[in-house]
This record gives sequence, structure tokens and C-alpha cells, in this order.
Amino acid sequence: MDSNYFINRELGILAFNKRVLAQASDDNVPLLERLKFLCIFSSNLDEFFEVRVAGIKQQIKFNDTYTGPDGILPKQLLHMVSEESHNLVEYQYRLLNETLLPKLAEEGIHFLRRAAWNDAQRKWIRDYFFRELMPILTPIGLDPAHPFPRVLNKSLNFAVELEGKDAFGRKSGVAIVQAPRALPRVIKLPSEISGCEHGFVFLSSILHAHVNELFSGMTVKGCYQFRVTRDTELSVDDEIEDLRTALQGELSHRQFGDAVRLEVADNCPAEMSSFLLGQFGLHAQDLYQVNGIVNLVRLMQIPDLVDRSDLKFRPYTPCLVKEFSKDADMFKVIKKQDVLVHHPYQSFNSVIEFINQASLDPNVLAIKQTFYRTSADSTLMKSLIDAARRGKEVTVVVELMARFDEEANINWAAKLEDAGAHVVYGVVGHKTHAKMAMVVRREGNQLKRYVHVATGNYHQRTAKLYTDFGLFTANDEICEDVNHVFAQLTGLGKSNKLHHLWQSPFTLHSRLIESINREADLAKAGKPARIIAKMNALLDADVIRALYEASAAGVQIDLIVRGVCALKPGIKGVSENIRVRSIVGRFLEHPRIFYFLNDGEENVYLSSADWMYRNFFKRIEIAFPILDEKVKKRVIKEGLEYYLKDNLNTWEMGSDGVYHLSPLNNRKAFGAQQTLLQDYSVDFQ
Repeated sequence: MDSNYFINRELGILAFNKRVLAQASDDNVPLLERLKFLCIFSSNLDEFFEVRVAGIKQQIKFNDTYTGPDGILPKQLLHMVSEESHNLVEYQYRLLNETLLPKLAEEGIHFLRRAAWNDAQRKWIRDYFFRELMPILTPIGLDPAHPFPRVLNKSLNFAVELEGKDAFGRKSGVAIVQAPRALPRVIKLPSEISGCEHGFVFLSSILHAHVNELFSGMTVKGCYQFRVTRDTELSVDDEIEDLRTALQGELSHRQFGDAVRLEVADNCPAEMSSFLLGQFGLHAQDLYQVNGIVNLVRLMQIPDLVDRSDLKFRPYTPCLVKEFSKDADMFKVIKKQDVLVHHPYQSFNSVIEFINQASLDPNVLAIKQTFYRTSADSTLMKSLIDAARRGKEVTVVVELMARFDEEANINWAAKLEDAGAHVVYGVVGHKTHAKMAMVVRREGNQLKRYVHVATGNYHQRTAKLYTDFGLFTANDEICEDVNHVFAQLTGLGKSNKLHHLWQSPFTLHSRLIESINREADLAKAGKPARIIAKMNALLDADVIRALYEASAAGVQIDLIVRGVCALKPGIKGVSENIRVRSIVGRFLEHPRIFYFLNDGEENVYLSSADWMYRNFFKRIEIAFPILDEKVKKRVIKEGLEYYLKDNLNTWEMGSDGVYHLSPLNNRKAFGAQQTLLQDYSVDFQ
């Protein structure tokens, strides 16, 4: 199929980040939340360079002739990515300096610039430097005995130009000062010193003002902050004998991968920028010269330091799941009916209580659970540890290769093993991304299974920030399917035919294609045909081709894709029956929902998998059906219909692949997230 019908993945990711950045410029978003979105953009861009740009550079190094469905060569792509990234970063800093900082100042939130410090502020900051910074800073003069230091990934550093000789007669000319990561990047001054309720000073400003104290008897000609971003992908051989040990060895090298981006402040002269680029093996297109501090992610702490509820989103309290009343026996409830939980509108405590009750129940014999990402203080992990210590058979599948959570997962794995739990790491070469928990309980003279399957991670913190669905069920066939998947992960043997679950890398992709093709056949037969799908990303070429063919057959297709979507809608004769929208709002949209009209039967699946090659063939994923009609109606209404009606947080993709904010067009304003908060949150009732 023509490559013009596909959008490149990396450019699609940048397009999503542009939509995130747009939230920071939206006057309808509270001011401190706008600052958060600015920081989220920075964090997303960091990961984009650490993973995607690093990947492009590896392609150029080893296979510069490869092109995907988009038909773009790696060198071309790197140039396009660099150009768009520079444009976005330039706009980000302009938005910060010309809009957000002045608006924050109007609200009594000031970032004090060096040139404007008064005598009292200057004295307080000087005392802070000698008390908190000077004792732990280590300047490194560059000479034959002191080569350019190994600079940590995304750390704050300063290149200092010097004149004169030191005590040993050395004349280097350049020194490097690394800011310890333990130090805050933004320091709040006492209000009586700052002259306002919330006065802050950047760590970089403090060091700039006093850097001469580090080089006694020498003249500082210039001080320039810089930050390097590195390739953070971990490489573990499929033939290794001990994944955990191998991964622990790799983690220590993550901070020193190949450099992919250099950020410097705009006061950095060309000679110094060229010198730094040379040290990191980078080129001019890898340089980002910014008007401000080089790491805006660190501004994320500001909303927590400023007690101004009027400048933040209205707080909410997730409601409890009505089926699980206080002190309810969850197993009795789940045995009677399927229970759907919609996060963050409904409390994640139901999931915590499910495992907690299982750990305390003397009739529970075994608990099995997968973990891809979880919090450092996970109550679920603690309950599993307690259950193992109580003598229950606890099996935990921990995905050690969950990007950026490897170290935390290794630590939890060790604690679980110490408690006597069985800890396995899934299948080398296939990340375990499925979200499943199963409890085996003795009831009379038989064993009964209960499961929780979900679209999101078992992570208490993100359950308050991400939208996701979880299903509690005692359906025997679904429970048997989940048991088979656990058996594959922990043991050896051929895959079994499952009753209801679609599972990658075996059946999920083929079942999805079959479902799309069935809708196409129904449309060709003159029957109503409809597909609605919601996910984080759509990149798989085979699925996109099937959707194009279904559209050409007359199937009405709505795709709600929060992130990157490689499909172009609205192309005559190809995708004119496809509509693509992206929702970017207060919460990060995370559930995967697949709806097929199927001649009125309405098949609905929830899943952990995006429509990407890696999810279909390089991960262990599941898609599970919603069999209960009442629950199905809820998923359709809350997960799909609300989002198709949304005109407040929606970006619609045109046939050129460019997104535009959905216009109201005299329609009543409707926001899916806002409506769900009204429906469920205690504070919004």
C-alpha cells in the first residue's frame, strides 16, 4: 500500500507531545496545572530522545537503508525529527518566558533572577551556597591528568571558562562542575527575604553567582550550564542464564550510554558549544540552545510547594465501588456477578482489598499475579509478601525489562523471594505486559478461582492519574484461560486453546484481523458494520491495512488513539469512513477497548495491548471479553460513547495526518473526563 497512507512513528510521537504542550498554553487549564503540562512535555521529550532518537541513530549506524511503511530513510527521519524537536522546544521556552512566568508573577509566584536580587536576597543566597552547595561540589579542571569527566544522563553540569594559573602552576582554561543529583534545582526563599508569598531561585543561578568561589585565585570568564541525554536502552542476550543478574549488570551502564542530545543555555558561546559537542561525539543538529534552565522537568515540584488550590485542578475523591460495601466479602460478591471498576473515578482500593482479603483468608490456598510497573511503596506487594509468610502459594510474574522500572522491580523480586514467594520473570525475549491476578480458594470440597484482569498496571499512584478499567470475575472459562496463561509464564509446554481470551504472541493479532474482516464482510452484505477502538498507539501495518479495507467496504470506524497513530483517516477510496481522535486532558487516557458491532451482537474486549507489532508479537498480552450485558453497556458508554461525544479535550486528525482541536460549532460543551468526575467522584457529586 502507498507509503503516503502511513504516518511515521517518531513524527507521530512528536505530534502527541505537541498536543501535551498545547495544554500548557490553554487558558482554560489552571495555571499551576499548565506548568505541570510544560514539565510533562519535557519528560516525554527526554524519553523520546533516550529511546526513539537513540534508535534512529543506531539504525543509521548499522542499517541506513531500512525504511518502514512510511518509506522514510533513517538519515531523513533524523533530520525531520531534529527540525520538529527544535521548533517544539523553542515554542516551549517562549511559552514559559512570555506567558507562564509573567502569569505566575501576577499570582505572587516569582522566580528571582540574579540581576534583580536585592542585598538581603543576595546575602541569604550566599549563605545557602556556602552551607548547602560548597561542601559537596567537586570542580574538575581539564588537563592531561583530568580528562573530560563521565557525565551522567540528564544531569545538570556547568562548563566554566577560566583565566590564570592554579597553585600548581596549571593553566587549563576549562573546568567542569557537576551539580549533585541530591540537590533541589529550585529553592524556595523565606517570604520575608523574597518579598512575596512564593519566591524561588534556581540552583543554576546560585552556582552562576558563586562559581568563582570554587577556583581561588583564578578569574572566571564564563559559566555555562549544559545537560546531555543518552541512549538508555538495555541490551540483554536471549541466551543468558540468569536474567536478573544480567540486568543488574546492565543497569549500571544505563547512565553512560551513547549521547544523543546536548542542551545548553543561550549564553553559551559557539566555541564552548562546539567543544562540548565534540566531547560527546554529537553534531550541530543535536544541539539545543535554550532560553532558561536546561531541565524544565524539575519545575514539576513547584505546584507541590505552592499552596494555591485556586490555581490547580479541583481535587476529587474516587468513589468506592458500590458492589463492594464496607466489610463486604469480595469473593461472595464476585462469585455472584462480574464487577467493573473504572479508574481513577472509582477507587483502586478495591484491587488492594482483593489481594489483602486473599492474603488473610484461611480458605485461600494460592495467589498469582503479574507486575509490569508498580510503586516503590506498593501495598499490593506487601500483601503478597504477607500471604507468602502465612504459608500460601504465592506466585508473582515480575517483568524485569519494564523500561525505567527495572531496578524497582528487581528490588521487589528479591523481597518476595525472601518471603518465600515463587518469583518468575516471564519469557526472555517477550515482555510480560498482561495485567492479571488470580486467587484460588477452597470452598467446600472444591477449589474455586477468582480473577482480576485489567488494562492498567498494578500501580497505586498512576491509578489516580491514568484512566483504566479492571474486571473482577469468577467466570469459570475466563478463570481457566487466565490459569493457562500463568502456566505458560511459569512453566514449559505448548500453548493451549483458550475459551475467551485473545493472547499475544499467539492469537491476539489474528483474532483482531478476523474481527475487522468480519465487519467488512457484513458491510459488503449490506448490513450495518461498526468498529470503535480506543488505545494508546496504532502502528501495526497489517491492522492498518485491514482497517483501510474495512473502510473501503463501508464499515464505519472510530479510532480514539491517545498517542501515535500511523493511519491516515478521510482519504477518498481508502479511509473515508475512518475518523481518528486523540483525547488529552487532566488524566492520561490508558485503557484499550475494542468494539465490533458483529451483526448486533456487540463484541467488546478490554486489553493491555496497543495495536503495535511489539504488543502482538514481542509481549505477553491479553484481551478479555466483557460477557455481562450490564457491564458491557457501562464500558460502551463510559469508555467509548462519552469520548466520541467529547468536544473539550479532543484533537481530530485530518487526512493529512495533522491534528486540530475539535470545534464546538455551537454545540453544547461536553468533556468525557469532566462528566465521569461528575458521575463518580465524591467531591463532584
